[in-house]
Amino acid sequence: MDQAELRQMEDETSPMMKTIKGATSGLVAGTIWGTIVATWHDVPRVERRIAIPGLIRTLKMMGNYGMTFAAVGGVYIGVDQVMQKYRMKRDFVNGAVGGFIAGASVLGYKGRSISSAISAGAALAVTSAVIDAGGQTTRIDNGKEYYPYSLKKRPNVES
Repeated sequence: MDQAELRQMEDETSPMMKTIKGATSGLVAGTIWGTIVATWHDVPRVERRIAIPGLIRTLKMMGNYGMTFAAVGGVYIGVDQVMQKYRMKRDFVNGAVGGFIAGASVLGYKGRSISSAISAGAALAVTSAVIDAGGQTTRIDNGKEYYPYSLKKRPNVES
């Protein structure tokens, strides 16, 4: 596929579907991160034949991180898509505004202070703007297509 076809496929996805995908990705990443953080913290001592306290604490941490990451991802992509629709531009400003709103609303709410909301919003906005303005992406198109099998027929080699 060339760049024009990829861009067309990306544009066919609705803003709502992109927001749902962003929230789902955030939920998965946050749950995994919550699992890692739960293993770093002290788990309550397991009593004889009662393993529930440690499991409950781990599940709570997984859910907490998962929902936070899902909210940040959903708000970020949602605001990014709304900005793109109303500005009729696809540039770094959309991501910066989305990052600020996501950081200020979700992480500011969790921090319960205006200063943490502004700090979190600014940090996400700057990070998003730098990545978008730099043209950095996680996908690298070098023009090659890789198949799980060979297209060329191998010669029969007899020993």
